[in-house]
Amino acid sequence: MAAAIVVTSGKGGTGKTTVTGGVASCLAALGKRVLCLDMDVGLRNLDLTLGLSDRALMDFTDVLTGRCTLDRAAIPHPIIENLYLLTAPMTPLPGTLPKEGMAQLIRCAKEDYDYILMDSPAGLGDGFRLAVHAADRAIVVSTTDASALRDAQRTVAELSRSLERIHLVVNRVQPRLMRRLHTTIDDAMDTAGLPLLGVVPEDPTVMLSANQGQPLILATSRGAAVACLNIARRLLGQKTPMMKIR
Repeated sequence: MAAAIVVTSGKGGTGKTTVTGGVASCLAALGKRVLCLDMDVGLRNLDLTLGLSDRALMDFTDVLTGRCTLDRAAIPHPIIENLYLLTAPMTPLPGTLPKEGMAQLIRCAKEDYDYILMDSPAGLGDGFRLAVHAADRAIVVSTTDASALRDAQRTVAELSRSLERIHLVVNRVQPRLMRRLHTTIDDAMDTAGLPLLGVVPEDPTVMLSANQGQPLILATSRGAAVACLNIARRLLGQKTPMMKIR
């Protein structure tokens, strides 16, 4: 059965978009048909993460308004088979986008895709609520710093009103810094109040691959790429041990 997953965070800078693109790419590499949906109107970046910035001609509002079909608007990745992107508008829109229209778009997408990963804007604004309304489950991405975890708590409280399946990904993990701060991944889980889906290490390849317009899994087979692959496998129900980050 197809699943629509909203990937969100309480604040910016957690690497939410990187996790979305990385996990989506890995799901596609594992044989699943995946649609990435960028929900960050005016501040989209998922196309850069996937290396599709020069191919995004239409966005999800074109589908919502009937100007084109989902099949036409979704961009296939030229290298990673089964991976598609439906991007957000470049400029903010007047008024509020219809929640039911987005829910209908997701229902249509479920007929053609195994997974729809929605990259929600940071915070709890209209874009967040629009994505959550259409989602079946959620992934909250946070770093280990106190402000990110506090904002993650607020996000979880909002998500819990409509979703039951919510998991945590702790991103940009730096063991040396965590030791200096006397904190652990378990502390992050306790603060966010969520079960752990995965941990992703701080990895300079993430920025390099984005700047080069290349998906992370095509740039490296170590570090954050392996962590995203492990998360994808867990989403598929495969038993995968947590990455040990030293």
